[in-house]
Amino acid sequence: MAYAHITGWGMHVPKKILTNDDLAQMVDTNDEWIRERTGIHQRHIADKSDTTASLAVEAATHALRMAKLPPTELDLIIVATSSPEYVFPSTASIVQDQLGAETAGAFDLSAACTGFIYALNMATQAIRSEQIKTALVIGSETLSRIVDWTDRSTCILFGDGAGAFVLQASDEPGGVLSAVMRSDGSGGNLLAIPGGGSVNPASSQTVLDGLHFIHMNGNEVFRFATRVMAAASREAMEKAGLEMDDIALIVPHQANYRIIQAAARGLKLPMERFAVNVHKYGNTSTASIPIAVCEAAEQGMLQSGDNTVMVGFGAGLTWGSLAVRWTGPFEEAKPIKVRPYRRRAWLRSVLRRIWRFIEGLVWGRGKDSSA
Repeated sequence: MAYAHITGWGMHVPKKILTNDDLAQMVDTNDEWIRERTGIHQRHIADKSDTTASLAVEAATHALRMAKLPPTELDLIIVATSSPEYVFPSTASIVQDQLGAETAGAFDLSAACTGFIYALNMATQAIRSEQIKTALVIGSETLSRIVDWTDRSTCILFGDGAGAFVLQASDEPGGVLSAVMRSDGSGGNLLAIPGGGSVNPASSQTVLDGLHFIHMNGNEVFRFATRVMAAASREAMEKAGLEMDDIALIVPHQANYRIIQAAARGLKLPMERFAVNVHKYGNTSTASIPIAVCEAAEQGMLQSGDNTVMVGFGAGLTWGSLAVRWTGPFEEAKPIKVRPYRRRAWLRSVLRRIWRFIEGLVWGRGKDSSA
């Protein structure tokens, strides 16, 4: 049987930082009010040159370098995001092109803040079924583009960033041990972007009504989150045959410090057993768990052989968890440089576009545009 091991990880956040004091100049709020209710001190905000794909590519570059895996050896790329580049093409396809992952399939996954958990499980199952050997899973967001900066109930919460994992097959037991994925669509209205879909197609009216921004019932989402976080963590442990004492670290979705505290109480664990960085980045949705894992690994909170649980919740409503035995890069892998692959990928992409243009001239552009 093949096991899906996490052999590389990487993160990237925009340079611009927006503090609580900065927000107090924009809406009726203050630093103390935000810290008391969320635990957030600051968040990173994308500038004009940052996109969901560009952040994803940088995080992926770090993860591939860590795993010592060339992009050309990737079989699958999944990007979990709530703020994609476009409705289509997928952000994952753009990432695939920019990395030069010539033989990789690529698709986006939409499960809001639980998306990275779902995506990691999808990649794991593809490896365990021996359909693929390598996968790149990315959570990437530019939520600042879909936040109403006049709504203090939501604009204080969200930030931008990306995190990525490389998964590789191995006969050695370990890696992702179990997964839990759940959904309750009856609560779909509690956290949503109402405009832009088939129910409310984009129009001047939907823009005027602010339907393309995040809308959230904060109290209901808070109660939902505090119910499911501890239960989902326990379920993942049970499916993996692990006890609470076997777990070195819990990595929760970084939405709100009080929600993480509630999960700790529910699991009867001290906060020291949890990876927490919500104060630095705010809620980065699909990126929050991989970013937290990257920092935990860098700080020595995760060592090879450690068992960890990753748990999240989000719009849908969705929630999920994973039990993972931490591995790290395979010892036999040789160091690589990823950026030369990216430069070749850029050239390849340009040449393919030129070739399509030439084909159009030869075969006649515009004569019949039907597919």
